[in-house]
Amino acid sequence: MFEILFTVLAVVLLVCAFRLALKLTWGAAKIAAICLLVLSIPLLIVLLIFAGGLLLLLPVLLIAGVIGLIKACTK
Repeated sequence: MFEILFTVLAVVLLVCAFRLALKLTWGAAKIAAICLLVLSIPLLIVLLIFAGGLLLLLPVLLIAGVIGLIKACTK
C-alpha cells in the first residue's frame, strides 16, 4: 500500500515539475523573443534606409560622373 501511495505522489510531483518547467521555458522564450525584436527592428529599419539610400545614390553618382566627364572633355 505504501508503494502505491509513493508511486502516485511521485507521478504527481513529476507532472507538477514538468508543468513548471514548461511555464519557465515558455516565459524565457517570450523574453528572448522580445529582446530580439527590440534589438532587430530598429536595426532592420536603419539597414533598409541605408540600402535604399545606396540604391538611390548609385544613379545619382552615375549621372554626376557622366556630367563630370562631359565637362572635363569639353575644356
